[in-house]
Amino acid sequence: MTLGHNGADNEAMIQVRKKADLFYIDGEWFQGYWHFSFDQYHDPLNMNFGALRVFNVDTLVPGGVWPMHPHRDNEVVTYCAGGVFQHGDNLGNSGLLHVGDVQHTTVGRGMWHTEVNASQTEPMTFVQMWFVPEVRGLPPSVEVKHVEPEERVNRLLPLVSNRHEGALPIRQDAEVYSSTLKQGHTVEHHMLTGQGAYLCLLSGALEANGQALAAGDATKVTDETSLSLKAVEEAHLLLVVVQV
Repeated sequence: MTLGHNGADNEAMIQVRKKADLFYIDGEWFQGYWHFSFDQYHDPLNMNFGALRVFNVDTLVPGGVWPMHPHRDNEVVTYCAGGVFQHGDNLGNSGLLHVGDVQHTTVGRGMWHTEVNASQTEPMTFVQMWFVPEVRGLPPSVEVKHVEPEERVNRLLPLVSNRHEGALPIRQDAEVYSSTLKQGHTVEHHMLTGQGAYLCLLSGALEANGQALAAGDATKVTDETSLSLKAVEEAHLLLVVVQV
């Protein structure tokens, strides 16, 4: 559904993407909702959003392992949305992400990595975002930011950004925020000229500039100077801001 800020069906300012309309894959040991063309999913209308090339919400079964696989020349942001995420790579990096934690990887000239559900009893959900880098062929690197739950309550917490102290750096003009909004609370995000926002509601219910979102829904926001987010129910969300 595409609506303008005033509800008119013309200029595309806020495009709501319902969960049921996203690409869904069931690989038995994992289930995924893929927002942009990726692997076997191809949609010429959803190739990217600015520099944001991939936005996958994947759930691994207890003990599930995404086998070691290669990448190159991506800026990768991984967010743990449920359970305990375990990272490993061929450079010797390893570690755990708990809910709300984030990892940034400059894949650069190439590396192999794996994603693992660290629990043998509970599923694990993670969001993986790929950004086209400003510069290719950089040395690979991995950084992690641990976040206490209260840090993101009723605010947009910068996780990855070159504009905010304490956020992980990224080799692209891109920002990733997380938030847990309590019912009835509203936050505002003001965008710079040329910026757009991609919002994914991980759980709860939300109004984005008056448009209703349910758990799993997403929005593409363009030609807006600000974004108002109101929690209809307690809402856990990710917000990506890029040049569009």
